[in-house]
Amino acid sequence: MIVAIEAEGQHWTVKADTFTAGSGRRVADTVNDAIRTEIIRLIDAREVDFGAYTGPDYFMMPGVRDEERARELAAALHAALYEDLEPLSRAVPPAS
Repeated sequence: MIVAIEAEGQHWTVKADTFTAGSGRRVADTVNDAIRTEIIRLIDAREVDFGAYTGPDYFMMPGVRDEERARELAAALHAALYEDLEPLSRAVPPAS
C-alpha cells in the first residue's frame, strides 16, 4: 500500500492506494466503512474538499490546510489500512 501527501498550491492532498499491496492483501470491509465514515466527517467539518474519494481501493483527501495536518491524516490513514483505527479516530474531530 502506498500512502502519500502532495502539495497542491496552498493546500495538501492525502492519498492512499491499496492496489499496490498486491492481490493477496485486501482491506476488510469494516475498515473501509470506518475510513469512509471518517473522511465524510472531515468533509462535513470542511477540513477536506467535497471531491474526496472514500475507497474502497483508493482514498484521497484534497484541500487539507497545511502539511502538518496532512501528515497527521496520512499517518492515521496508514494505520487504519492495517486495521488500527485508533489514530484515525483521534485525528478526526467528533461529529457535531
